[in-house]
Amino acid sequence: MSETIGLPIIVLLPFIAAPFVAYLAKYNRLASAWGAGVSTILSFLVLLQYIKLPFDGITTIQSWVWIESLGLDFAFRLDGLGLLFACLILGIGLLVIIYARYYISEKDCMGRFYSYLLLFMGSMLGIVLSENILQLVVFWELTSLSSFLLISYWQHKAEGRDGAKMALTITGAGGLAMLGGVLMLGHIVGSYNLTDILANAELIKSHELYTPIIFLILLGVFTKSAQFPFHFWLPHAMSAPTPVSAYLHSATMVKAGIFLLARLYPSLSGTTEWVLIVGIGGLLTLLIGAFSAMFKHDIKGLLAYSTISHLGLITFLFGLSTPLATVAAIFHIINHATFKASLFMVAGIIDHEAGTRDMRKLSGLWAYMPHTATLAMVAASAMAGVPLLNGFLSKEMFFERALKDAELFNIITPLLAILAAIFSVAYSLRFIHDIFFNGKLKDLPKQPHEPPIFMKIPVDLLVITCLVVGSIPAFTIAPLLATAVMGSLQTPLPEYSLAIWHGFNAPLIMSILAFLGGIFLYSKREKSYLLYEKYVARIDARVPFDGTINFIFSFASKVTSFFDKNSLQSMISWFLVASLFVGFFGFNYGDSSLLGNREFLSIDWVSIVAVCILIVSTFVTAIYHHKKLLALISIGVVGLIVSLIFIKFSAPDLALTQLSVEVVTIILILLALYYLPQTTPKESSNTRINKDLIISILAAMGVFVLALAVLSREYTTIGNFFLENSVSGGGGTNVVNVILVDFRGFDTLGEITVLAIAGLGIFSMLQGLKLYAPKYDDRGFAWSTDMHPPMMQTVTRLVLPLMLMVAVYIFLRGHNLPGGGFIAGLIAAVALIVQYLANGIDWTKARLRFEKETLISFGLLIATLTGLVSMVIDYPFLTTTFTHVHWPIVGEFELASAIAFDLGVFLVVVGSTVLILLQLGKLSKESHLQSEENSNKEGEN
Repeated sequence: MSETIGLPIIVLLPFIAAPFVAYLAKYNRLASAWGAGVSTILSFLVLLQYIKLPFDGITTIQSWVWIESLGLDFAFRLDGLGLLFACLILGIGLLVIIYARYYISEKDCMGRFYSYLLLFMGSMLGIVLSENILQLVVFWELTSLSSFLLISYWQHKAEGRDGAKMALTITGAGGLAMLGGVLMLGHIVGSYNLTDILANAELIKSHELYTPIIFLILLGVFTKSAQFPFHFWLPHAMSAPTPVSAYLHSATMVKAGIFLLARLYPSLSGTTEWVLIVGIGGLLTLLIGAFSAMFKHDIKGLLAYSTISHLGLITFLFGLSTPLATVAAIFHIINHATFKASLFMVAGIIDHEAGTRDMRKLSGLWAYMPHTATLAMVAASAMAGVPLLNGFLSKEMFFERALKDAELFNIITPLLAILAAIFSVAYSLRFIHDIFFNGKLKDLPKQPHEPPIFMKIPVDLLVITCLVVGSIPAFTIAPLLATAVMGSLQTPLPEYSLAIWHGFNAPLIMSILAFLGGIFLYSKREKSYLLYEKYVARIDARVPFDGTINFIFSFASKVTSFFDKNSLQSMISWFLVASLFVGFFGFNYGDSSLLGNREFLSIDWVSIVAVCILIVSTFVTAIYHHKKLLALISIGVVGLIVSLIFIKFSAPDLALTQLSVEVVTIILILLALYYLPQTTPKESSNTRINKDLIISILAAMGVFVLALAVLSREYTTIGNFFLENSVSGGGGTNVVNVILVDFRGFDTLGEITVLAIAGLGIFSMLQGLKLYAPKYDDRGFAWSTDMHPPMMQTVTRLVLPLMLMVAVYIFLRGHNLPGGGFIAGLIAAVALIVQYLANGIDWTKARLRFEKETLISFGLLIATLTGLVSMVIDYPFLTTTFTHVHWPIVGEFELASAIAFDLGVFLVVVGSTVLILLQLGKLSKESHLQSEENSNKEGEN
């Protein structure tokens, strides 16, 4: 099975595991860590089944049609590039899970942390393994949402909440811009699948929409990967727990934009627009990040800006638009992931064991943490580009490409590359010397010591990778790098070398200059700090960001206050005037007249009487709305007349639904009205009433004219399509039911999901609530103390089987005759709730031993599985099938898969409706008990 659906399993496993991991924490906080680790390993094991294919040059695509009319497929793709990123996400993710087990304190919720982490992991896997770019955008936005949860994990910290909001605002806005570019890209190609997009590079680049496409997509890339001028959100995200920072900075989130550059490289690169935007943007980010990192005193601040710098380096290499620059970029993606993850983990260890991340307070830790110090020195050396470490190899490639490929930037580019490398050496040297040497130990919040052994093992493995890849790259990373480059370029592999020694050449000279310059800069750091504090430190990109956000909120507040005068009448007036204006303008636009020439139906006396009753009931409701029970009865008459109108126009399904909803609504409102005053005082003056009356009459006239304008015109509907295809496409003669469970099944699934959420939400809000239960009505008469009249008990118990039989009958016939799961669910819910009302909650609950929440869960599960089964057998989501079965005695009858989906609808409706009404009933019971207790206490006093 995993051979045919393995790729979606890799992506969906973390999502499936997330709620279970959160649940495990209820029993044992460490169980959630084990659960997260096991789910990650399972995803990796599934990935291993496909690992040979990219090395053989085979791209695996597993696809199912989802929403065909939109071009949205549930499709996944595994080539060399996707394999590289999937390995980074799962591999470093597993190490972060192990590391976080020892980092997260006992007072923090470990289940919530690992649940968020798995959501983030699944979202990233969805990005790198998506074949359909619309699906990719969905996962792209999920990374923004899940990273928001992770960054704000410590909700009690204001900086965490602010950093999370900033990250979500910037990356979310970039994602919306990217969506626009993706839609235009799919429009040009005629498909949203990467296979087609990568095969039509020339068509895309020659199209007139190429410039807006590249601008919008790169907005998404630059915001996600913290490129200038959107780089400032990343340092503010460092308030997240250090395991999150290690994961976010190395293999996920910020690498999502870099991945998209690599993925769309064949289709978008090579143009002047690409080179200018990507190349210059990357170069500026490289320099700004390297410069800023040198002057940050917080360890994570230094590492955050160094991440920005290295991401700029990778972006710049992609901007050069040459195959060898792409090789260097992808190689540095790998190297940066290893040394940056290990450095953030070291930062977390120092903070965890020494109690601070401020490098001005840290020194001499070598004597107390020699193992950690050794790991940090190796990883920081890799970041600086020291020979025999992986960072040196990709840095040499970077220097070579800056010399040979930067034609648009001439001699300036190599000089700027050296300048950035000087700062890189300086801040790497500062990371080593200031923390582990630089004098004796200072007065720290904690006595530093080595962390637990398993907290160091993830760092050990990453540092060993830096050493092994840097020493013997041809025997370690070369195959994976080659297949990843081919996956990005979609062309044969260019010729390049991973040799450690290339002779005494220009890149080596640039490296030597960078080392000497970095050492010199670090030796003059005190003067540099003073100059930075005096001239540069005051510059903060957060100031214009906060100013922009405040301006938006202020402008929105002014617009709202202009229209909203804390008056419902004022708001309705604006709405009606605007609606009528737009309506009349639309119908009178051009040469067309306001009214059409379509013939109207003949008038009969039954319709006239029904309409008169409807009008009278409406007036009674409006005039006597102070008397709530009378108003409820009159509005019930309105619902009944609407049902009759549905019957007149041959819509029995709608009539049944209306009647069922009316009954449930009346019960619901009756339960709620018990806690409200029986009458309400007159609050409006006669002048206000007359004013509102005039507005309502004018509005009614306007609506009447607009409705007449619509109904007097000939128009075509899509009804004929459903009538013609109901039997052949959905296997049912009841067109309404076939629409609900087949043609528009996805809408129905969304609606029952909303109903389930509403039911559970109301249940949560009412749970534990206590309200005063009135003992007398508005006339001073005491309410009846006979809670369960025997006559009502007897009748309801006799009627229950009949009502349930009717519900089953309505359910089973729904595909071919008026009925279906929704109507049957309402009938069954009324049958059950009447038992609670007549016999009491305790008596009924003892005999109906099922949990309403379970019904809702099973309903949603059955409805969703119905759609997934169709996808497994290569049909669009929620596609139904049907056949005819012959049974002895019964004879031949139709059997449709839609009945399973309808069963899900039935269960959700029953569960949600009974749950809401029962919770209101419990509220009434508890309120009465509370009132009796208060009365008894008053009597005793």
